[in-house]
Amino acid sequence: MNELGNIRIADDVVKTIAAKAAGDVEGVYKLAGGVVDEVSKMLGKKRPTNGVKVEVGEKECSIEVFVIVEFGYPISEVAHEIQKSVLKAVSELSGLKVVEVNVYVQDVKIRTEGTSEEEEDTEEGL
Repeated sequence: MNELGNIRIADDVVKTIAAKAAGDVEGVYKLAGGVVDEVSKMLGKKRPTNGVKVEVGEKECSIEVFVIVEFGYPISEVAHEIQKSVLKAVSELSGLKVVEVNVYVQDVKIRTEGTSEEEEDTEEGL
């Protein structure tokens, strides 16, 4: 609360910032969605925040990021870079104190030439 009133940042805002920051890290193949994200995908809803969960309070937040790492990148280094990138982006853009950034590596994928991410998603669903 300040002299002008309250400022409340929605969970989806923090999710979007975290998803963008994590997805931009070199070695991240893509964010890994859970069951809710898979249902949304089946319903045709593309969500840029798939693979990110947040708990947002008035002044602080905690973030969980679920990722698939591209084969050939050191997993622990990629995960650490995700933590740093998400922490920096969320702190700077939202003004919230980030209490923790937990990274869960769900899989490792080999990127094949000429295959787009959407084609691979379709193949996985078969």
